Amino acid sequence: MITKNIKTLLIAGIGCCGVAAAFTSCDDLFEPALENNKDITQMYTDPQFARGLLDNAYLILPYDGSPSTDVATDDAVSNDNDNDYKKMATGSWASNMNPVSQWDARYHAIQYCNIMIENGDKVEWDYSSTSLNEMHKDNFLGNAYALRGLHFFYLLRAHCGKVNGELMGVPIHLASEDGSSDFNLPRNTFRECIDQIMADFDEALKYLPEQYGDVDAANVPAKYKQMGGDDSEYNRAFGNMQRGKIDGRIIAAFKAQVALFAASPAYASASGITYEQAAQYAVASLRNCGGVAGMSQDGWKWFATAEVDNLGATDPNPAEIVWRGNVDESNSLETNNYPPSLYGNGRVNPTQNLVDAFPMANGYPITVGASGYDAANPYENRDPRLKQYILVNGETQGAAGAVINTAADANTLDGINRENGRSTKTGYYLRKLMRSNLNLDPSSSTTGKHLPARIRYTEIFLDYAEAANEAQGPTATVGGANYSAYDVIKALHDRAGVGNEYLESIKNDKDKMRELIRNERRLELCFENHRFWDLRRWQANLNETAKGVNITTNANGTLNYSNTDVETRDYKDYMIYGPIPYTEVLKWSNLLQNDGWK
Repeated sequence: MITKNIKTLLIAGIGCCGVAAAFTSCDDLFEPALENNKDITQMYTDPQFARGLLDNAYLILPYDGSPSTDVATDDAVSNDNDNDYKKMATGSWASNMNPVSQWDARYHAIQYCNIMIENGDKVEWDYSSTSLNEMHKDNFLGNAYALRGLHFFYLLRAHCGKVNGELMGVPIHLASEDGSSDFNLPRNTFRECIDQIMADFDEALKYLPEQYGDVDAANVPAKYKQMGGDDSEYNRAFGNMQRGKIDGRIIAAFKAQVALFAASPAYASASGITYEQAAQYAVASLRNCGGVAGMSQDGWKWFATAEVDNLGATDPNPAEIVWRGNVDESNSLETNNYPPSLYGNGRVNPTQNLVDAFPMANGYPITVGASGYDAANPYENRDPRLKQYILVNGETQGAAGAVINTAADANTLDGINRENGRSTKTGYYLRKLMRSNLNLDPSSSTTGKHLPARIRYTEIFLDYAEAANEAQGPTATVGGANYSAYDVIKALHDRAGVGNEYLESIKNDKDKMRELIRNERRLELCFENHRFWDLRRWQANLNETAKGVNITTNANGTLNYSNTDVETRDYKDYMIYGPIPYTEVLKWSNLLQNDGWK
């Protein structure tokens, strides 16, 4: 819970001197100067201070540009024994050891949003123009509502759960808090929380444009024209320079995400949202990219395209991207995950489980006889996404195109389970999200551009496919779309160069299509921190043992591949839902813990 007022949360200064200068710099030891803590009313005449309030809700957005929760699933392990997600997956997850907790950060962000919602219309955003003042006000109020809905969704996803068998949400905070507020609040129902999130998104749409961008005089909205506003003013408030903030297109994607979550098996009984509705929300978002016909052909390798290298802060998003952060030029992902022979730490190791989930190039799962899978050549004729996302034995990496040998009998730093603490535990290294041509040699290191994609259209396509299949089956068009779940999966395969023979054979089987859609989601979104939450909303098996491959060389020079158990998972049934923080339950008698957690 937020237990501090705005003066504590937003300290602009802490007094006139530090400890070291206590006896030489203070104005008066016995009559100290006033603290430089700004009162909330200062935002009314200081628009920069007011903007800073909402900036804080942006600064703590709940997105991670590197794999983290993936190592707590059957998709990856970490070679870092101190990794908290590794500890969580292997039996240490508790209400007082929770790496996926969102409690403090999300409630802090909601506090900032509430302050803006309560006070945004009192701020003198621009003294020179009534119309521009109104535009700025609308921008900040709309963003405050949208951000509150966003932060509340991530809070709910992490902490909702059953209490005495009833699915409950978290306490809804719709007003800012100070020292006199009542913090001993009971939890709202799950449905009340979902309804509030959607209501915030709807309210935000009253203020925000469909898309930020400069317009000419003819396209200034009537509301602002009537006040005397012109295109130069509109472009200051809603033009190109505002790109990156939340707009109508992003909100449409938010709503699709929330609806699919709420319609999923773990939540559907209490949410009031059906798969039919979830499909409708996804369709509304996908209209913004032109539906299946507008699917980005480079969307499956969005992280390593030439377009990323030329992307500026205010440029329109690539076709694959709904929402992104600023392009980052660095080599931190590579330093964490390149093999040790290339000066990397090899941290995230994809599992054999995930490798086996990639079909053959003809689209058949490797377990199906018609696939043509050859266990003696396991990486040949596979789905092209396999080698785009995972560094397998014998493939190249780094600026010099070094061949990486992960075999158990390899005389290299990269072989499985070397004692250097940086080699792979599974026989695989990560490739997705990274630039594969960097040099990490400290004497001549290079950097590359990385695009932090917060929401991709591929995710929303998969949201639609899942919801449409569950609502009406594989080939039905649902929610006003002119395409089906089958059409989405076919388009995803076509753009990656995967055959559709298997898809054609199951296109009238809802259950097999469900398996295929879930597998496509696993592949397309791997290492983007989705699977941890997907497994839980599906009520799927959380305890699939993470496997690897032990590669040895035969006397004739051929390779032998044998699967090995690498890391067992230790989740209890109640861990479909996460806990309320232990310290919060201790503090507040009305705040009840989720069943199973202490």
